[in-house]
Amino acid sequence: MLYYLIALVIIALDQLTKWLIVKELEIGESIPVIENVLYITSHRNQGAAWGILQGQMWFFYVITIIVVAGLVVYIQKYTNGSRLMGIALGLMLGGAIGNFIDRVIHQEVVDFVQTYIGTYPFPIFNVADSALCVGVALLFIVMLLDGKQEKEKVNEQHRN
Repeated sequence: MLYYLIALVIIALDQLTKWLIVKELEIGESIPVIENVLYITSHRNQGAAWGILQGQMWFFYVITIIVVAGLVVYIQKYTNGSRLMGIALGLMLGGAIGNFIDRVIHQEVVDFVQTYIGTYPFPIFNVADSALCVGVALLFIVMLLDGKQEKEKVNEQHRN
């Protein structure tokens, strides 16, 4: 249940921040937070990360439904022994649903966090994107830790 609560918090925070951006800023308008590093910039994206697959809404609908179903199955089956796995999956679920809501209602995703790494303008993103990325990173860590534990078990069995 905790993992679905995480997803709901992400969805609520994502939708609230997007609503504020749409309400308060014109598309393209930007507010500096840290000059030359971080801006709040109103942007719309009809594709995926880095603007790929622009306008392919049906593709995104189908993929997101499959991903959400898979995440729910994984939460139900594989989170009993791993809180970190559950948190990762909850973040991913919330992020996927947050952007799905935008695509269904507006046929585009509201993005607003603009960062620069040196002079490189990183693609503009939102709370849902952040949750997805953090969730994937945590999932990767869980898999590394599980792999290490399995290796240690095998080594221990060989010693006995």
